[in-house]
Amino acid sequence: MDEQENDFQYPQREAAFFYGLFLRGHTVEEIRRDIAVPAAVLAKWDREAEREPTKRPFFNRIVDYRRHVLAIFESLVGFDASSRPLQ
Repeated sequence: MDEQENDFQYPQREAAFFYGLFLRGHTVEEIRRDIAVPAAVLAKWDREAEREPTKRPFFNRIVDYRRHVLAIFESLVGFDASSRPLQ
């Protein structure tokens, strides 16, 4: 379990990775889709958690982490947009 927790320690790093993709020309929408957990995966995890309730906290942790990464990414993109001079 410690290894899994290490995966969730640095959402800033993952957001920075996605921000780098943005700077290289990927669209914000593409990156948002990559960060978000797809609805089909959420449904699968929900069914799996119904069968094994002990997995639900881990699935919730993943979703919360991804939301955190997305929020950080959004703030980076927003900061980038606000720091560029108007033309």
